[in-house]
Amino acid sequence: MSKVLIVAGGEQSPAANLKAAIAQSNPLTEVNICGVSELYSAAIAPGGAIVCPLTLDVPENLVFPGRDVYRFCRNVSSARDRVAQELLFPVGEGNFWLPVVLTAKGPLYAEVIGGEPDKQSSELSYSQPVHLSDVWRQQLYELAYRLLNLLNAPPATYLMQFGFVGERICFDRLWPFPAAPAIASAGAQVPDLFVCHWYCLTNKPIYDIEINSAVA
Repeated sequence: MSKVLIVAGGEQSPAANLKAAIAQSNPLTEVNICGVSELYSAAIAPGGAIVCPLTLDVPENLVFPGRDVYRFCRNVSSARDRVAQELLFPVGEGNFWLPVVLTAKGPLYAEVIGGEPDKQSSELSYSQPVHLSDVWRQQLYELAYRLLNLLNAPPATYLMQFGFVGERICFDRLWPFPAAPAIASAGAQVPDLFVCHWYCLTNKPIYDIEINSAVA
């Protein structure tokens, strides 16, 4: 029986969603969720387990696939500088996310997720799909493909956060895991982004991603 350690982030951490996805496809796998503080204090020893961080705030000495990509994503201003200088795309802030399921055979692009401020709280509420024109999609796919290629990113589910500047897409930041916006994919997309992430990490094939007809 294999073991998985999910390292959770803040209040909106989707750790429970990932745990459910693992249980769905690998019911005999032992899954534990821990906070970042437990890793920093060495209260948790991840040795022998598949480590799945759902936060960028991980110890530098934690060994897992994609550690260099997490380092890139953690420094947002530096990431924007690289995208502007090396990929020649505008940068700025935005509340849209393009999910990229990067399999061993290449990327699959899911429908865009949008975020709007919740009237009851200061947090964003997320929805999928957000329908964009083919012109926007082509820009998004090109940027995501070139960025993940630049980073030599390993298989995983990524969220590329973006906005709009005039007629162009602007890059905000990259999340190297299904962050809080991915919760919108549960019930809206098959397989959802948490199942996709687990499949990528364990090298299981994903042939297609579809939006549930009830929400299309």
